[in-house]
Amino acid sequence: MTKLGRRKFLAYGSAAAGASVFLKACAPEPETEVEADSGASPAAAGADSDVITVGILHSLSGTMAISETTVVDAEELAIEEINAAGGVLGKQIVAVKEDGASDWPTFAEKAEKLIDQDQVAVVFGCWTSASRKAVLPVFEEKDHMLWYPVQYEGQECSQNIFYTGAAPNQQIEPAVDWLLENKGTDFFLVGSDYVFPRTANNIIKEQLKANGGTTVGEDYLPLGNTEVTPIIEKIQQALPDGGVIFNSLNGDSNVAFFKQLKSAGMGPDQYPVMSVSIAEEEVRQIGPEFLEGHYAAWNYFQTVESPANEKWVADFKAKYGEDRVTNDPMEAAYIMVYLWAQAVEAAGTTDIPAVREAAYGQTFEAPEGLVTMQPNHHISKTVRIGEVRDDGLFEIVSSTDGPLEPVPWNQYVPDTKGYACDWSDPAKGGRYKTEA
Repeated sequence: MTKLGRRKFLAYGSAAAGASVFLKACAPEPETEVEADSGASPAAAGADSDVITVGILHSLSGTMAISETTVVDAEELAIEEINAAGGVLGKQIVAVKEDGASDWPTFAEKAEKLIDQDQVAVVFGCWTSASRKAVLPVFEEKDHMLWYPVQYEGQECSQNIFYTGAAPNQQIEPAVDWLLENKGTDFFLVGSDYVFPRTANNIIKEQLKANGGTTVGEDYLPLGNTEVTPIIEKIQQALPDGGVIFNSLNGDSNVAFFKQLKSAGMGPDQYPVMSVSIAEEEVRQIGPEFLEGHYAAWNYFQTVESPANEKWVADFKAKYGEDRVTNDPMEAAYIMVYLWAQAVEAAGTTDIPAVREAAYGQTFEAPEGLVTMQPNHHISKTVRIGEVRDDGLFEIVSSTDGPLEPVPWNQYVPDTKGYACDWSDPAKGGRYKTEA
């Protein structure tokens, strides 16, 4: 396995660049970002021997911008750091940004544009599973590469995607186990109406069934919808004496949900909410006074105590402002740029099949702790449960002893129980039946 912390990678990148970096040091540095509407010619730049063009594809507008714009910040910080250390293969990285605009067909169109017109070496992008599902056929048809930074519902293992967020066994399942042990057995499931919340809730229902819990209700809101009063009324009816709310709402719907929950007098002492898409940035924008005492399950919180995290938080704030916060999807986005860069260095080329193979076994001393890219295109990750504090950060109340191996195909769901994924073995690929 290749094990490179950030500092080691930066030093390695500088050394690997050799004399070419020394010569470039006297020349003006190339731009590290090309706006999609700037009129520049990133495709031509990507063909330049001194430049590697990459794509960044997130929602910079629409209901998901509350979450995705911060992920772009983290990706750009990683690119800036890598370029400052000499780039990748002695070349500077130039990022072409596109706006998926919280619209799934737009994501697919922009993915095609980045691959065909801009000729990017890789795309870093998406947040919602709906956007990822929309671009998946594009990347598979063109045999290209997407790095995806957000926890998701699993039940997928594409050769063309590397997933650096949590699989369900690294977030959703441990959160349910913790709630059953600490908060109660009656669950009301609320989520946005698209693939991630619905699939996640199917997993939760099977897990509760297997472990003595009860699903007392389930309801969904269209993504971006803020009419949450009917859902809150249903929760009150199903849980008149209190109970657990498992929340997979995304985007602006969370603002209305938590504000009206508090207005209805449904505090965390009686109605603890466990969220899987609420992190520090969302707490900051909604207001900690509406979320204090509620919970979230992630692999990273800004309050993780480690030298790597302290350094990253300081660097992020130095670039973007002391009032800014870091969170799990941002951290997963940051580390995926480094993991890709390490794979390119190991492969000695940006050729996608070679980079894909070189990615297996790459490790990184991330702010969350050591992560390792597995042959199933997911990474091992530590699991943490956090409680929202009055300052908007999370008090970590539970943590696994170390990283958990990712399980893309869920072992609670009957249709996928006993299946696994291994792209390092052509005979196994994206889905195969294990002996167990």
